[in-house]
Amino acid sequence: MAAQSLANLPWTTQAIRHSNLQKTQSKYHLPHSFKPYTSKNLLWLGATTIHKTNLSFQSTNPRHQSLARRPISATVSSLPTANPERFASAEKVPKWSWRAIKAFALAQLEARKLKYANTGTESLLMGVLIEGTSLAAKYLWTNGITLFKVREETIKLLGKADMYFFPPEQPPLTESAQRALDWAVEHKLKSGDSGEITTSDMLLGIWSEVDSPGHKVLAALGFNDEKAAELESLSSGPGFVDG
Repeated sequence: MAAQSLANLPWTTQAIRHSNLQKTQSKYHLPHSFKPYTSKNLLWLGATTIHKTNLSFQSTNPRHQSLARRPISATVSSLPTANPERFASAEKVPKWSWRAIKAFALAQLEARKLKYANTGTESLLMGVLIEGTSLAAKYLWTNGITLFKVREETIKLLGKADMYFFPPEQPPLTESAQRALDWAVEHKLKSGDSGEITTSDMLLGIWSEVDSPGHKVLAALGFNDEKAAELESLSSGPGFVDG
C-alpha cells in the first residue's frame, strides 16, 4: 500500500524528470519532438543537439564583442615607383599583373602581422608565397622554399618585433624593397616585352638586392643565381602569362 501511495505522489522520479524536461523546453524553446537522452537516442549529445534543435548561444556582453578580432585588410591598386619621371608618358608605364599587385598587398599585411614598421624585401617574398598561384610562387614551393621556412628565417634574421608596437595600415617600403620593385620595372623595360610586370620580376628584383633580408633568406633556403636564371628563362618566353 505504501509503495502504491508513493507512486501517485507528484515528486516521484518520473514526475520530476517530466517536470525538468518541460522547464528545459520552456527555457530554450525546444520543439515538442525533442527526446531526452536514452541509449537509442545518441543525437542528443554535444554539438549535434544544438544543430538538431536550431539553438545558438552568443554572448551579449559588449566587452566580449569589443574584444573580437577585426579582419586585417589592405587595398592596393598599383605598386609605387621611386622614379616616375623616367617615363616620357603614362602610356609607356608598364602595368603590374594583378597577381603582383595582390602579392604586394599581402606583403604589407604580412609586415603588419609580424609587427614590422616597414615592408621589406622579406615581406615581398612572403607576399609572393601567400598569393600562391603565380609561376614564381610555384617555383619557390617546388624548390622547397615555403612560407613557413621564410617566416622562420626572417625572424632569425630580423628578430621578433615588440608585441605592443602597432604598425601603420600600409607599412612604407624599405629602401631595398623600393629598389627591388624599381629593378623589376627596369627589367621589363629593357627586355622589350610589352607584357605586364609579374611576380617573377618582383622575385628577381628581390634577389638583385644582395644585402637585403629577402636575398639573405632566399640564399639560406637554397636559392641561387642558377635558379634565378632558370626562373627568368621560364617567365620570359613568348606569350607568357603569369599563372
